[in-house]
Amino acid sequence: MVTTANASQLAALRHTSNARVDATLSALFDTHPAVAPRLEAAMRHGLLVGGKRLRPLLVYLAGNALGAREDALDAPAAAIELIHAYSLIHDDLPAMDDDDLRRGQPTVHKAFDEATAILAGDALQALAFEVLASQPYPRLGSMVTTLAVASGRAGMVAGQALDLAAVGGHPDVDALAHMHAHKTGALIVAAVRLGGLVAVDENDPRLAALIRYGRAIGLAFQIHDDVLDVTGDTVTLGKISGADAARAKPTYPSLLGLAGAQHKATTLIEEAIAALAPLGEQAAPLADLAHYMIERDH
Repeated sequence: MVTTANASQLAALRHTSNARVDATLSALFDTHPAVAPRLEAAMRHGLLVGGKRLRPLLVYLAGNALGAREDALDAPAAAIELIHAYSLIHDDLPAMDDDDLRRGQPTVHKAFDEATAILAGDALQALAFEVLASQPYPRLGSMVTTLAVASGRAGMVAGQALDLAAVGGHPDVDALAHMHAHKTGALIVAAVRLGGLVAVDENDPRLAALIRYGRAIGLAFQIHDDVLDVTGDTVTLGKISGADAARAKPTYPSLLGLAGAQHKATTLIEEAIAALAPLGEQAAPLADLAHYMIERDH
């Protein structure tokens, strides 16, 4: 559990991280004239209206733990959030989850229209790689590959396909974990890997430790999302509560029970914190963030 003092420190780090990544993201629109104004407005709506910004925070905290300069982390932090925002826009579409509410606001296809939402997601995805590739990182090739693999057919998109196929079915816990490792976990692992690669070589054992940490918190994050879908309310969540059950989606509470799911998430957080041992005291904020992953209310 995060202590009051640590929670305050983490809140300050989140505030700084959010300010940095939001400034980077806003500048992408403010410094370039809009070729298609309605498309740009839809992109802004899906990207800049709310959001926890946890993935950019992971980039900053992982990079900081390995000694990276803060300004060198802005581009990968922005890139990971651009990919996340595109995925949510597409995830909300009628052909996917058909959601009307996201972050307490109408989803992009509701605020605009379905075709514009598809194009906005496409544009945000391309922009993520533009932002990342524009920087002269020593390990740029590995960073671009990290983002591409995590967001594509072996990562997040594969997870979404598995998720759609699972609706109405009865997968076991291992199959559910496999699906979430791709749909949610892949981008979370990519966030810590991107932050790490700004600072160290791919063979650095501390990078492997960060990846183990990312895998554990990625699954814990999704389990807690499943729990919140049962225990939370629409106003706090910023999206319709109970949606998973309404769609007959398999979840951890449906397979393990609410208490069993919460216990599984706690165990994963313990594994994540243990994985941080090679990073020493520099990883303390990452440990606090791990606790936050299963203590948040939205």
